[in-house]
Amino acid sequence: MRFWISTAATLVAAAPACAQEVAIKPLFDARTRYEHVDQAGIADTADAVTIRARAGAEFSRGPWVALGEAQGNLAVVGDYDDGLHGVASRPMIADPENVAIYRAQLQYRTKPLTVTAGRQRIALDDERFVGNAAFRNNAQTLDAVRGEIVPLKGVKLDLTYAWDVRTIWGTEGRGARQRGVGGNNVFANLGVATPLGTLTGFAYLIDQDEAAVQGYRLSSQSYGARLTGGRAIAPRVTLAYQLSWARQSDYHHNPARYEADYWLADATFDIRSWKLNAGYEVLGADSGAALTSFQTPLGSVFKFQGWADKLTVTPPDGVRDFHAGAGYGWKKLRGIDALGLQAVWHRYRSDRLDRHYGDEWNVLLTAQVKKTQISARYARYQADRFATDTSKFWLQADWKY
Repeated sequence: MRFWISTAATLVAAAPACAQEVAIKPLFDARTRYEHVDQAGIADTADAVTIRARAGAEFSRGPWVALGEAQGNLAVVGDYDDGLHGVASRPMIADPENVAIYRAQLQYRTKPLTVTAGRQRIALDDERFVGNAAFRNNAQTLDAVRGEIVPLKGVKLDLTYAWDVRTIWGTEGRGARQRGVGGNNVFANLGVATPLGTLTGFAYLIDQDEAAVQGYRLSSQSYGARLTGGRAIAPRVTLAYQLSWARQSDYHHNPARYEADYWLADATFDIRSWKLNAGYEVLGADSGAALTSFQTPLGSVFKFQGWADKLTVTPPDGVRDFHAGAGYGWKKLRGIDALGLQAVWHRYRSDRLDRHYGDEWNVLLTAQVKKTQISARYARYQADRFATDTSKFWLQADWKY
């Protein structure tokens, strides 16, 4: 890591000598968010007002790009358990205060080949297995070397070796919530364009090589395939679809011995300004022992199985998630560039023993005004045989330079 940062610094220092050839792009974005959580069984509610800012710069010359970016997260109102501090009388909101290097990378970029080394964002496919966890203020980055190769039109090979995962817990992370989790992680994707859409074969070898992190039991190897595509089926009506399957088993130091399957079928109809969606996702179980069900510790889990975060760690008996939703969008409405409203309903059951966990509603309203996006979000989980009733509300503003 120090080598890549030093190399990037050398390129930056050399910029004045060849200023006519070096392009400099400033990077800045900011977020302000209010989050409220009311969870049954916990005496008090949680309220957080946070301000997150990132600042940096990108220096490019020919195919070479050096990038450095820092971030800070401040809790203006801190009446919550952030996962590292706080008391158990309030629910957890996973946004601890933090100041850290967010990205520090050196990139070589051409049309057929891109190689990126250093601390970087990596989001593969739909981020189910490897993602940036962008909803959380500190997000997730990786210290890695990544190669993206396009040898032929319609074919892409994506290979990554990552030796450290920089988590959402920030610089004070400890215990089971480490600031960084070391290990020899390998991600491989091969995507091919077909008449039905893009067919991707993948292998994700996740090595959570820290005894404090669930005793190595989040280390896994997953192999599978994914098909994504879309087509027009009538005037101003399109269908987008995705199908995915994977088999997961234990890996490296994981003391458990298990196998579990993953399935996803999802379809979205775009009808004029409406979007109608339905899908079924299964994270399978093996024996019913803890952490022998299908796990995705490096995925952007907030995007899946509801915003109430009741299933971020897959239960021992797995989970089957049937979801359906609808959304509507407006453009150029009374000074607002774009306005959108959507609602999604989830019904959760166990994969093993077929028990009803609970149901969840998610509602989102977004408004785009120039470079600012304002959103109001609500989640309501109604428990049956898993976890407890939980309500969450967010009001958020994001601005990007």
